Amino acid sequence: MAATGTVTAFEIHDVRFPTSERLDGSDAMHPDPDYSAAYLVLHTAGGPRGHGLCFTLGRGNDVMAAAIRSLAPYLVGRPVPATAADLAALHRDLTHDSQLRWLGPEKGVMQMAAGAVLNAAWDLAARRAGLPVWEFLAAMTPEDLVSLVDFRYLSDALTPGEALALLRAAEPGRAARAARLKAEGYPAYTTSPGWLGYDDGKLVRLAKEAVADGFGQIKLKVGADLDDDKRRLRLARAAVGPGVRIAVDANQRWDVAEAVRWMTALAPYTPYWIEEPTSPDDVLGHAAVRSGQPVKVATGEHVANRVVFKQLLQAGAVDFVQIDAARVAGVNENLAILLLAAKYGVPVCPHAGGVGLCELVQHLAMFDYVAVSGSRDDRVIEYVDHLHEHFVHPVVIEHGRYRAPAAPGFSAEMHPASLAAHRYPDGPVWRARRTTEEALA
Repeated sequence: MAATGTVTAFEIHDVRFPTSERLDGSDAMHPDPDYSAAYLVLHTAGGPRGHGLCFTLGRGNDVMAAAIRSLAPYLVGRPVPATAADLAALHRDLTHDSQLRWLGPEKGVMQMAAGAVLNAAWDLAARRAGLPVWEFLAAMTPEDLVSLVDFRYLSDALTPGEALALLRAAEPGRAARAARLKAEGYPAYTTSPGWLGYDDGKLVRLAKEAVADGFGQIKLKVGADLDDDKRRLRLARAAVGPGVRIAVDANQRWDVAEAVRWMTALAPYTPYWIEEPTSPDDVLGHAAVRSGQPVKVATGEHVANRVVFKQLLQAGAVDFVQIDAARVAGVNENLAILLLAAKYGVPVCPHAGGVGLCELVQHLAMFDYVAVSGSRDDRVIEYVDHLHEHFVHPVVIEHGRYRAPAAPGFSAEMHPASLAAHRYPDGPVWRARRTTEEALA
């Protein structure tokens, strides 16, 4: 019989939603996404469960689930991680495995799998502490927070001593900022009007609704056709008026020269930033795009690890850092990125949307405000208005702001009925879809 406080099992689900049917999530590089999650539940003896996930676009979700399963020996049968020391040790174990590391190293499917496991462990630890993850993190000492970070490959840009100084400088105002956050929420922007597959009428309607709902920024997907982009930006600007920011996102569509040419042509429509103008791995390319045209540059949702973020900041290649809760190795690596951004004075505007990404990343942005950067200036969290109904504690948006989560944990738990209905390939949603396709064949 398992001892109390022991992880007893990994439960993994391949969960997919047929969002391609309505073109939700469509962009210039991903025209037909089925938003999906390789979803993990950590079972324990005599305690709560931990929940984590990796977000994918459909095909390959089974590969992600298999990668997560390969990490089970690092937790099953072992004590439940509960402290900063436990979570730091788990991060090192998962990312330093000498054989699995070869598949990266520290990037790609295995790094994302490590992130799912680590995020589930953070969910579990925060639940045991009775706190939402953002407060659980913000209650840690600067010394504990520094201990969570792997500084290997970072020390030329950020040393443990510099990180400690940043965190100590922010410590006196933590309580006041936490209270302000609970009272006022955290600014959001919405991508819901801007999917590339939406027609003009839907774009205009949703843009107007976003402004009515209190959002001060929206985002449009661009990159398929320049004339279409100009028309859509004109329509969006007319819909939202001059006081609302409109960011644009190319989702890695362009070479550097094409990005400069395209954004020079779109600049008269005053886009607030261009997101992912080129390959997420091309640090010098982002720097060239930033210096070659007048629109600010944002990137990060596909950046593989803390090392590439370090280089983007060292090279002066970005105006906004966009962390993603499920791309890198969980809370620990995102903490490293938040500290790097604070050192270089670059605002963090997290990527969200997808399945569960809004639910997760809100905690990281709020922790950053309370305990790292101490600022909400020029900072917003992305919001996309779909799939939240599948979560036990979904995000809450009020007047264009995220309300601070109060429930213990990482907000990642999905309803059992949603897991069962969307299980791939044999859940009823997918069985019905196959039956319809066969009937039309």
